[in-house]
Amino acid sequence: MEPASEDEKPKPRRTQADKWAINYAAARQYYEREGHLHVPRKHTEPITIGSDSAEKRKVRELNLGAWIGNQRSRAATLTPERMELLSAIGMRWS
Repeated sequence: MEPASEDEKPKPRRTQADKWAINYAAARQYYEREGHLHVPRKHTEPITIGSDSAEKRKVRELNLGAWIGNQRSRAATLTPERMELLSAIGMRWS
């Protein structure tokens, strides 16, 4: 029996902080392109995630509209840092 190769090992799970950061990057990308964060609820945003090497990059479709709505409804529980980041890119809270 031999140890598992790097290809056979399971991929590390993303933490909630990692997931939030990816969604925030998608929101920032949308804001930079459109100039606002009035994202329709059903909008999906394609975002490239992964390492610097081209073969490890992936384009994912994130449900940005739903995520923005969820952040707005959970404003009372967001950390001040996250609220500040979202406010800086034009998040409307009501």
